[in-house]
Amino acid sequence: MTKGSDLLVAALENEGVDRIFGIPGEENLDVVESIRKSSIELVLTRHEQAAAFMAATYGRLTGKPGVCLTTLGPGALNLSTGAAYALLGAMPMVMITGQKGILSSRQARFQVVDVVASMKPLTKLARQIVSPQMIPTTVREAFRIAQEERPGPVHLELPEDIAAEECQEVALIAPHQLELPTASEAALNRAAALITAAKRPLLMFGAAASRPRSTSDIAQFVIRTRIPFFTTQMGKGTVPGGTELYMGTAALSERDYVHEAIEQADLIVTIGHDTIEKPPFIMGKGGPKVVHIGYQPATVEQVYFPQSEVIGDIGPSLKALADRLEGKLPNAQALLHLRERILERIAARATEDRFTPQRLVHDIREVMPHDGILALDNGMYKIWFARNYRTRMANTLLLDNALATMGAGLPSAMVASMLYPERRVMAICGDGGFMMNSQELETAVRLKLNLVVLVIEDNAYGMIRWKQAVDEFPDFGMTFGNPDFVKYAESYGARGTRVDDIGQFKKVLEEAFSGGGVHLVNVPVDYSENERVLVKELRERLPAILEA
Repeated sequence: MTKGSDLLVAALENEGVDRIFGIPGEENLDVVESIRKSSIELVLTRHEQAAAFMAATYGRLTGKPGVCLTTLGPGALNLSTGAAYALLGAMPMVMITGQKGILSSRQARFQVVDVVASMKPLTKLARQIVSPQMIPTTVREAFRIAQEERPGPVHLELPEDIAAEECQEVALIAPHQLELPTASEAALNRAAALITAAKRPLLMFGAAASRPRSTSDIAQFVIRTRIPFFTTQMGKGTVPGGTELYMGTAALSERDYVHEAIEQADLIVTIGHDTIEKPPFIMGKGGPKVVHIGYQPATVEQVYFPQSEVIGDIGPSLKALADRLEGKLPNAQALLHLRERILERIAARATEDRFTPQRLVHDIREVMPHDGILALDNGMYKIWFARNYRTRMANTLLLDNALATMGAGLPSAMVASMLYPERRVMAICGDGGFMMNSQELETAVRLKLNLVVLVIEDNAYGMIRWKQAVDEFPDFGMTFGNPDFVKYAESYGARGTRVDDIGQFKKVLEEAFSGGGVHLVNVPVDYSENERVLVKELRERLPAILEA
């Protein structure tokens, strides 16, 4: 005889699960005991939201669903933001929550919330397990659904009496490779004809191009066609450095310098674009035609309505398309002459002797190797890193341009450090976002991670304060106080350093990485550049656009 929780954990091992993030409760105790006897590591966090962010990032980086575990009611509901983060960001994840017994009720409605109903709009599937015999098939289905295109979260609720119920052994179901369909010949031929006829073609790589399975074929497509490209925020790094065809990243929807190329293009080939991202450009009357290449059909929006689509596994689609295009594109590099000016303007004033966002990005790029990973929280600095930070590998700049929630930066960086202990990993957080999950410093120290945490301090919710100023509202209600971040880090057993001289910033980061362990580095920031560059300078560019 076995029991439901043993079947659950065996099914998870069958899926290759090596760690589970979370905070169990009394309704999970049978599951915890089954985990104890298994090969799976239980990574205890300090908040359920952080566990969900960690499981989602595990899915993002590996392509395999990350798993998190919580109790019922308040613990389960704390997964909601992480579920939305994974749903919008297309990150495969399986959430397992407890519940009171369903065969009898000794505690009436105490702590009972309909979590399955609350999770339905935030997941690809939400289901309660009502029989131990159902567990192997339910787990197999959960992992399949979480992983297939478009990836995302799945929720399973396991009541405590089903977890504890003894039953006969039930055979596990072996996972199988998910095969994606390939694009049709007709679609490939139509796209090839449009690209061949274009006078000023441009490529764009979006969030879905960053899937772990996609990147090698994407790089080959660029090399074979020689068409210049730009990326969305979540598409950064999809093509390795060295092609000399990178035109920039669309950190804004319009008016930025990369939009000089977008505005002059007569055809944009979007590869892996997902309209869940803030628009990288706005389609409209008289603008360029768009060819959409993706795992799934385009979601037609007011700002995005492609004229041609190539749907299927992106890698084989691009290989087949390159076969049709290589050596047949006399206008491939028609926009490349804009590249130097665009990149020069973006990199301007990056070495000024101030704590400007450009200087922070510049110095961090110099201490990060090509495979080093930055995990950004959400704040004003995210725009600057998206614009200015050059990536050379996929998934080395982890930012969220879908849900764009605060609080995810530190947990995401922790998972990157777990998966890639030999690589440099840095969390970059504003003081507002950092304090939303700063308790996970204890988890990072306990797990003996090697991790640098950069806390950028402006004592305010800086992006909202900037928007307030741009929209000419009075400066009101967005400022706060902070702890002494160095002492705060030290209270968790981490190291901490405050940098007040920008000339010392790079040296401090190098020492933080070489010292190992968890090291918090706290810096001030001069956000006057937000107004100078992102408002005044880009407004000055607008008349030139209108005259063109």
